[in-house]
Amino acid sequence: MVTSPGLDRTEVLREVGAAERHLARICFKTGPPTYTGTELEWTVHDAVDPARPVSRDRLRTALGRYAPQTLGVDRDADLLPRGGAVTVEPGGQIEISTRPQRSLAALADATDADLATLTELLATAGLALGGSGIDPHRPPRPVVDTPRYRAMRCVFDRRGPAGRTMMYSTAGLQVCLDAGEPGQVAARWVAAHALGPPLIAAFATAGRHNGRHTGWASARMAAWLHIDPARTSPVWSPTATGDPVDAWIRYALDAPLLCLRADRTDWTPPAGVTFADWIGGALPRPPTTDDLDYHLSTLFPPVRPRGYLEIRYLDAQPGRGWLTPVAVLTALLADPATVAEVSATCLPVADRWDSAARHGLTDPALSRAAATVLGLALRDLDRTGLPADRRTEISDDLRRRIAAAERGHR
Repeated sequence: MVTSPGLDRTEVLREVGAAERHLARICFKTGPPTYTGTELEWTVHDAVDPARPVSRDRLRTALGRYAPQTLGVDRDADLLPRGGAVTVEPGGQIEISTRPQRSLAALADATDADLATLTELLATAGLALGGSGIDPHRPPRPVVDTPRYRAMRCVFDRRGPAGRTMMYSTAGLQVCLDAGEPGQVAARWVAAHALGPPLIAAFATAGRHNGRHTGWASARMAAWLHIDPARTSPVWSPTATGDPVDAWIRYALDAPLLCLRADRTDWTPPAGVTFADWIGGALPRPPTTDDLDYHLSTLFPPVRPRGYLEIRYLDAQPGRGWLTPVAVLTALLADPATVAEVSATCLPVADRWDSAARHGLTDPALSRAAATVLGLALRDLDRTGLPADRRTEISDDLRRRIAAAERGHR
């Protein structure tokens, strides 16, 4: 799950074809599915009064040598003992990005250890990690301020408040899986998307925000869906035809700029200028491949190709519950036959993103699909290589979720 060495990051892009070739080289790295990674994000709260704001200084002190530079430290942060990297998001959310591992058991072991380290650091400072996909206690409030985040806020504000909610209040769980062998990529790409609505419904934890019930099963996903369709809508849809590489190229080049890096502190781009427009001369200087790579980091579809598949649609889960959805996706995408079963089950509901966020498992079609795919994951759980105690824990969790899904479509 690393970018191939040897790519020229400084090539000036004077025609769209050069950008298309660069994107085609980096979007899917094919080969046997081997690695699994995850990025776990949480809101952070005062352990006594979870509605109390937590300042940047308090987070910096709590994290110590693991504090990232965005918190005002003048050195690189240390990695956690098992290799996880700590970042802090605009609203003070903390994220651990794990090292990809060759087995789910190794990923679980390393991530649990790093999570224990982080939890202990925070507890010593009187802080605790949240357990849901959106802050249930506090309104959106900036904690970390950088030129990138200021530009994002400015652009998102043009469309309404959803951007601030996403930036300052939400917490997600990302699963990173290899793209697969050349002949498997398209099927895995489709299945990863089609699973989105049923799994959003099955793992929704973000119903309460700022002290009130929102009326959404996942207000986190609702915020994402309402930011800007050009950068947060799915790349694939049930009506899509053609190659995933071509679809991603069109999506990336047609998306408006979100940040325009500059020596000054204001990185806000002109409204509506796409990356293709930039190549065409819309801005004073032409872009480079490095600018294109940075632009890709400002696109947030539910499934993002980064050489591997970055699956971004899940709410944060409480405690050790992070491993269940990671195990589900690993099991469901591990075998071509299961991938085919997943697609056959989920394609009829693959466009129900809004309903999944709003209604969760009370949408009968989604609850039926969720019950089926969670059953497939339960069937194949022994093939994940997890130790017996974690398989038992996840199996019990899945049975509870299957029962909830079955109640949803009675």
